Order: sequence, then structure tokens, then C-alpha cells
Amino acid sequence: MLAMLWPASMQTTAIQVARAGGPEVLELREVPLEDPARGEVQLRQTAVGVNFIDVYNRTGLYPPPQYPYIPGVEAAGVVERLGEGVRELKVGDRVAYASRPIGAYASRRNFPADRLVKLPAHVSEETAAAVLLKGMTAQCLLRRTFRVERGHVVLVHAAAGGVGSILVPWARALGATVIGMVGSDAKAARVLELGAQHVIVYTRDKFVERVREITDKKGVNVVYDSVGKDTFAGSLECLVTRGMLVSFGQ
Repeated sequence: MLAMLWPASMQTTAIQVARAGGPEVLELREVPLEDPARGEVQLRQTAVGVNFIDVYNRTGLYPPPQYPYIPGVEAAGVVERLGEGVRELKVGDRVAYASRPIGAYASRRNFPADRLVKLPAHVSEETAAAVLLKGMTAQCLLRRTFRVERGHVVLVHAAAGGVGSILVPWARALGATVIGMVGSDAKAARVLELGAQHVIVYTRDKFVERVREITDKKGVNVVYDSVGKDTFAGSLECLVTRGMLVSFGQ
């Protein structure tokens, strides 16, 4: 039986932040890495997701738990070590996560085993790190917040963005009529490729009027609005009676 020997005190390469600020506060460091605790695994991370929450933490809009800290809540990689009590994973498993504790901007880290998702063979680690957080958001919006069904009419703001580019084809696959809101003709072409039946370029068209035209003044069943203040009142005007405005991520 072969045993892998690990040094008593490992190091990991990480991006560390010592104070709130702009991109200049991101510093590449070698930091200590402890043994995985009970219920944790140690990951060799091969792809790391970058999200707006990371920027909010860095600027201090959403204060981090402490300083210094390592940003990031989304990554994928390979299990290298198991903490005590971990039974559902094994060394060599490819996994991903999109949740706290923060600390994803690192080459290796420890992470709770019960918050990891095993990756099927056809999903690359790069893809998993890019879409897991956005995909879980889209699933919550389409299947839990307002359950989109065949025949519904859906308006998606920022339809060419990260979450929007998942919402559009998923809602279309569920049988909905999808109206996408974008800021340019190039983004409009992209959203049509994703499956939207209608696209509104808000920099050129008044979106409330266009939605009324598209729906024969009936309105939409649900608006997924990730913009916020600038579109909130107009989004309400686009709804059918007892429709739902979902304001998220703004």
C-alpha cells in the first residue's frame, strides 16, 4: 500500500485582499494551507469563476468576513485530500461549487464536501466554473420563483448577460414566448440565436410600448429584471393582471 506524504505546512498561491478598494488591492500571495478539517476536502482548483459578488466584496459594498481575505465563491477542480468523515467523495473526483465560504481565488483550498457537486464526464471544469452560479440562479428563477410553463410570455432584461443567456433558451425550451431586452444590435443578434422570439433594444425603443405591441396589449406573465431602479416601474407596466415582477441581482 502506497501512502502519499504531505508536508506539515503547505502553501497555496492565492489572490489576497488586505483592504477595500479597486483592482489594485488584489495581490498575488503564497499563503498557508492547513489540512482539511472534518467534513472537508482539499481541492486542486483548475478553473475559478469571477462574479459581481467578488467585486462587491472587494470594494466593501458587501463587507468580507475579515481582512485579509481571499475572494471568490465559485470554482471547479479535483479532490486531492479527504478530511475525516468524508464518504461521498474520493481522491480524483472532479467537482465544482458556487457557495460560501469565500476563498475561490486560489490554486488549492479546503472546502465543505457536502457543498460540492460531482461533474459528469461531458462537463469540463472550465464550463462548470463559468456557469454553476448563474445556472443555479436561472433554475431558481424559472422553476421556483415563478414556474414558467408552456404558453407563458416572459420578458428578460439583460438577456445577453450571464444569467440572461441561460434564462432565454431555458424558458424557450419550457414552451414560453421569450422577449429579450438588450442594449445593442449585436446583443440582439446573440439573443435571437439563443432562441428569443422577440428582442427589444432599449437604447432605441421604448420597451413598455414594444411589449404592449408584441403582446397585443395583454402584457407578460413574468418579468425577470436584473437592472433595478431604471426599469422597475416600466417592468410593472408590462405585466398581465396578477403577473410577477422578479427583481434579482441588481
